[in-house]
Amino acid sequence: VQLVESGGGLAQPGGSLGLSCAASGFNFRSYDMAWFRQAPGKEREFVAAIRKYGGGTYYVDSVKGRFTISRDNNKSTLSLQMNNLKSEDTAVYYCAAASSTITSTIRRAGAYAYWGQGTQVTVSS
Repeated sequence: VQLVESGGGLAQPGGSLGLSCAASGFNFRSYDMAWFRQAPGKEREFVAAIRKYGGGTYYVDSVKGRFTISRDNNKSTLSLQMNNLKSEDTAVYYCAAASSTITSTIRRAGAYAYWGQGTQVTVSS
């Protein structure tokens, strides 16, 4: 199993970045997928999730209206479009996969069996 994130980098406040996660080694379309992030000195935080087969999306309140999670099951790719970035979005962003989640667990890191290595996002002027 491999999850490989890409697309991180430096952006100015108010700017945009797009993250991608290339998945392999498992049946991507039958997994719930999510993005988490971890800032220095802080715990890993849920950012967004999308159900298998694209059945529903979930966001942490702080990114609603700014971030959009999507998936391409034919290409086994997960994406996160981040707009109107803020300094508090600075973190390492991780892609994660879970074979099954329920509403009460989809935001919990412990529900996800597979993780990528992370990609750094820095928002600074």
